[in-house]
Order: sequence, then C-alpha cells, then structure tokens
Amino acid sequence: MEQHSLWLITLLMLLYVHEILSANQPNIIFVIADDMGWHDVGFHGSDMLTPNIDKLAYEGVILNNYYVSPICSPTRSAIMTGRHPIHTGMQHKVIRNDTPYGLPLNFTIMPQYLKSLGYDTHAVGKWHLGHFKKEYLPTLRGFDSFFGYLTGHEDYFDHVAEGSPYWGKDFRNNTDPVATMDGDYSTELYTSLAENIISTHNQSKPLFLYLAYQAVHAGNSQADPLQAPQKYIDRFPNITNIPRKIFGGMVSALDDGIGNLRSVLEKTGMMNNTVLVFTTDNGGPTNGYDRNAACNWPLRGCKNTMWEGGVRGNGFVHSPLLRKTGYIMDNLMHITDWLPTIYSLAGGNASDLPNQDGYNVWNMLSDDGQPIRTSVLHNIDPIQNFAAIRVGEYKLVMGDISNGRDDSWYPPPDLKKNHHKLRFNDKQLNNFKGDKFTYRMSSEKMSKPITVNCGKRPVDADTNCLPKSKPCLFHIPTDPCEFTNIAYQHPEIVAELYQKIEEYKKTMVPPGNKPADPKGANPYNHGGFWGPWM
Repeated sequence: MEQHSLWLITLLMLLYVHEILSANQPNIIFVIADDMGWHDVGFHGSDMLTPNIDKLAYEGVILNNYYVSPICSPTRSAIMTGRHPIHTGMQHKVIRNDTPYGLPLNFTIMPQYLKSLGYDTHAVGKWHLGHFKKEYLPTLRGFDSFFGYLTGHEDYFDHVAEGSPYWGKDFRNNTDPVATMDGDYSTELYTSLAENIISTHNQSKPLFLYLAYQAVHAGNSQADPLQAPQKYIDRFPNITNIPRKIFGGMVSALDDGIGNLRSVLEKTGMMNNTVLVFTTDNGGPTNGYDRNAACNWPLRGCKNTMWEGGVRGNGFVHSPLLRKTGYIMDNLMHITDWLPTIYSLAGGNASDLPNQDGYNVWNMLSDDGQPIRTSVLHNIDPIQNFAAIRVGEYKLVMGDISNGRDDSWYPPPDLKKNHHKLRFNDKQLNNFKGDKFTYRMSSEKMSKPITVNCGKRPVDADTNCLPKSKPCLFHIPTDPCEFTNIAYQHPEIVAELYQKIEEYKKTMVPPGNKPADPKGANPYNHGGFWGPWM
C-alpha cells in the first residue's frame, strides 16, 4: 500500500511538472518563403505589396545581417539540424526528383527534438530533404502530420512536378498520395491547412508548425512557371512587365496567407504565447533563373551564388515574448542558429545538442543584445570548386561562383532602363547618409522600408573581381553591393579568411549526392506519383 502511494505521488508530481513546463513553452510557427528575393518584400522597399508581412516585421525584430544557404535543400537541412551543410553532406546543389539520397538519418532533426519536449509537430508544404526511401519522409522523421510535396518545385494548381525526363504528381497527406485536389492553388491550400491545425490544436500542449510555402518558387520551367489566380495579379496594375506582374500575384497570395495565419493565432488566443519566424530559404532567382521573376535589387547576384543576392536572406521574428521590439537587428545571424534558439525557447538546453554549428541567439534578439557570432561560412562546394566566408566586416569570395552567368546586378524589370545608374528616387535619396546602411523609420515606430545604400557604382564593377582567377575581398558594411574588390589593398585579410576556409575544409564531409536513378524513380511505376522507390 505504501509503495503504491509513493508511485501515485511520483506520477502526480511528474504530471504537475509537465503541466508547468507546457504552460511556459511557446508555440513555434516557422514560415519559409521559397525563393523570395531581397527586393520582394515591402519592408525592403519593393514594388511588391506585402502589408501583412511588413506589419509583423515592423512589430517584431527585422534581421538585417541574416544569412541563408544559396539554394533550397542545404538551407532546409541547416534549419532542421543546426549543422552547416558542409557537415551533413548537403553542400552541393539540391536533391533532385530521381536522386537516391537525402538528409542522413543519423541526424536528429527539429521536430524530433521538439517532440521530446512535449510538442505537437506538424509540417505543411515543401519537404525537399529526401524521399527515395520511406524512412526519409516527414512523418518518419518526427512530424505528427504532413501535407505537401516532397520534391523541389511543381505546378501550383495540378501539383504535377517535372523531372528529367519523367513527370508525375507530387502531393501527399502524411505518406499517402493525394490525387483529388487538382485546381486548388497551393498557397491558399497550405494557408487553409495551417489555419485548421492552429484552430483545432489542443492548447494544453505546445505547437510546432513548420509551414514551408511553395510560393514564390517558379513552377515547372517547361510549362507555366509563374502562376497566381487573377485576383492577386490584378493588384499590380502599375507593373508593366508581365512575368513580374504575375510574380507579384504570387507574392500577394503569400502575404494574404500570412495575414490569415496571424488572424487565426489571435482568434484562438495563441498569439500571446507564440514565436513566429519568417525566413527565405535563399536569394531570389533573378536574371531568368528558373524562368522566375524574383529580385534581389540592389544586391549583387542571384539564387545559387555566393554573392549577397544569393545568401543574404529576408527574415524577422515576431512574438510578444520579445523583450524589445520594433527594431532592426544588425548583428550577424545564420540559418543554423534557429535550431539551438528554438530548442532553448522550448525548454531544452542548447548545450545538449550535439556538434552544433549554430548558436542560441534568443537573448540577443529579445534584448537587442551584443553579437553572438563573428563569422558566417557561406559555403564550400568541393565539386563546383567555390567558397565564400564572412568574418567580421569582411567577405571573401573565391572560385567559379556561377560560370559568369549570374554575377551582376539585376534591377526590377520596369527599372532596367536606369540600371546603369544604380540609384533610387529623390525621396529615397533624402534618407541616405554617407556610405553606410541607413533606415527610414518614423520618429516613434519603425514603419518604412530599410534601404541599402550601394554608393556610386565604379566603372570596373563588373571586372575588378574575377573569383575564378583570384579570391575577392569586400567590406560589406560600406560596400553591401559588392562593387569594389579590395583584395589587393588587404592581402593580410585575404590570407586570414582563406585560412579559415582551409580550417573548415578539414571538418567537411563529402557531398552526399548520388547518381540519378530515373528508371527507379519514374512516377509511372508508382501510381503516377513521385515518392519512395527503394
């Protein structure tokens, strides 16, 4: 009898501790906008309309020196593991529809960590971390539910994904193929699914919702890459370039979704204990990349490059749990920082996470605190033979960045006639001071776009840096648009940063890429769907 009473008391104490812990654990809403460029959000002065995104950003903390990987799968692997892609074998390109590899199973990932802390975990949208075996699917890796697609891109309406040479549907509810939602625009559908998850959530437990939108990635490049319902496209009568106008519709649908997300969080009362993260996965595909119409203006380069336009991400954090809000965070932050930060917020001890490349930056974000990081490794790709690193204020770029294709500056299409001037209008120029970043904001509350001052573009901007021949060095605070290579003036800094890359190489694992298996992956052999084939 005494032993039974002791057992009962122990059980009650455990339940009490669990309830106390759950009551303090915030809901985590993690939103990814796919392929959204620097100049594709209103808070960066874009021609796109993003009032809902902007409002959340201005009310929270805007991440102004925030870096992501240059392309999709590497960024998503870093979010999930807190490890740099060079340490997971994800540093070279992306997982294709027919390539038999994925984020290695020996890595514990974010939903698994959060489940161990009592969270309900749900994923909506894009996966792109491996699907050749069932064990790599989201619900086999810690998510309670998943609705979305497994590959890199597809049609927004019929959910068919192009491969090489095969095509097939890519739409799943948990692990089951879905063939009944033709015509449902994915951005609206994913928003609706996310709203339902939130509105039906049992609030006695904390929620982790990973909402990885398809927007604003291009659809199938061999079909109709830019897709949006006409009601969204009609919001941009002043944009004359048709691809950019349709792209605007895609952005606007995404922004409406973010507004709906906020509404349901407020309606359910969950917003009071929620941390909402918004991030891009890489820079925008401009210059015709993927037949998309994104824009990184005035930053240099494109998605899948080491230039700022490829790796400097849009991001913000919104939460009533932030102790200071409505400001711009200029400290360095990297995509690998999310896992230790979120794990710590959820009640875990970030120091328990094995071999992390990221840092717990919550106190820095919450208090506008001192810098945590002093450097960011952008990437080392031993196959394409390029690398880039940021240490303090300096950035080193070396190797074959894009084979010369995407190394320039690409203004919004309607401004191309003035691109050689690389200037802003008079209203914007009035807000510039010197050669540094300056911010336009009201006297009491930040409410106007962040602007990047590139300074005057030198005549040799296109030729003074040839990274395939020699490493290039840039001072990012005064040269955010990477106009002027200063490697010749500072050989000692070049040597220091080069040595840091060499040190990283010693810790790097080989890329996990495997030869394609188009016959095995052929959707024809799997009911018309892309999915596990091994």
